[in-house]
Amino acid sequence: MKARVKYHSFPRKRGLAGGMGLRYVDRSMNTNNSKLVLASQSPRRVELLKEIYPQFEVAPSSIEEILDIGLRPEENSRNIARAKAEHVAPNFPGCWVIGADTLVTLDDEIFLKPVDEKDAERILKRLSGRAHRVVTGVCVVGPEKTIDKAVVSQIKVKPLTDQEIKDYIATGEPMDKAGAYAIQGKGSFMVRSFSGSKTNIIGLPLDELKVLLKKTRYPPAREELGQYSPG
Repeated sequence: MKARVKYHSFPRKRGLAGGMGLRYVDRSMNTNNSKLVLASQSPRRVELLKEIYPQFEVAPSSIEEILDIGLRPEENSRNIARAKAEHVAPNFPGCWVIGADTLVTLDDEIFLKPVDEKDAERILKRLSGRAHRVVTGVCVVGPEKTIDKAVVSQIKVKPLTDQEIKDYIATGEPMDKAGAYAIQGKGSFMVRSFSGSKTNIIGLPLDELKVLLKKTRYPPAREELGQYSPG
């Protein structure tokens, strides 16, 4: 079954996420028969969700993503994911709304998306030759209950030369990624190994998401019906 995704947008506030939302709608889809909504405009999360559910709507949240320095990364990611989902949910009564937020952390520092190329260079030099954690908070606001969870994966980065960092930044890929790299893209060259969920590292832990949806009584995924085939 071909994935059918409808996009919505709401006015965005400027915050750590930055930017203003643009309106783009797939006119081929008039109704949300699946009652599933993704509160994110991340292309990576959209593509990941398509792998397990063929039909859903995209309605990015406009909340300011503010970190509480007094909380652990797991708590921060869960709180932001819940805030995103709860902000969008009133616009979709009777639906299941998914919120997610991904943080990259090393020692006591949390790395967001780099603000510029110099910041990307700083982040990549910090990650070089070290093991760091990727924490994704995911939340499902359902018609009857709301559940959230933080999922943690660990990534070991090989030692990076200054030229490798410079060349990678020149591709532009690091600039919209938490931690300034993408394991599923050109940045895969820097990953020596990882443990835990790869989809969590990309931005949406699919196995854990399916569990949360089941707990909120969402209908089964395609593979549970014997209809799933890898893209």
